[in-house]
Amino acid sequence: MDIHEELALEHCPFCRGDGSLEEEGGWCWYVACLDCGSATAPVEYDSPEERLDAARRAAYLWNIGKVVRADRCE
Repeated sequence: MDIHEELALEHCPFCRGDGSLEEEGGWCWYVACLDCGSATAPVEYDSPEERLDAARRAAYLWNIGKVVRADRCE
């Protein structure tokens, strides 16, 4: 099963835009808003076994609103 299909993401807590689960260079996951750019902190993993858990933790952070706001034109 695809990680993106397994994890449901709430709307952005700032602008209500859609969130996107992103993997960065094979070492971390984060969720970012497609509209305003707000994002969670990166959730790192060290092995393939930890990869899915890191994605779940990034989605959890997003869904509870632990998001850093990125204002436009920064």
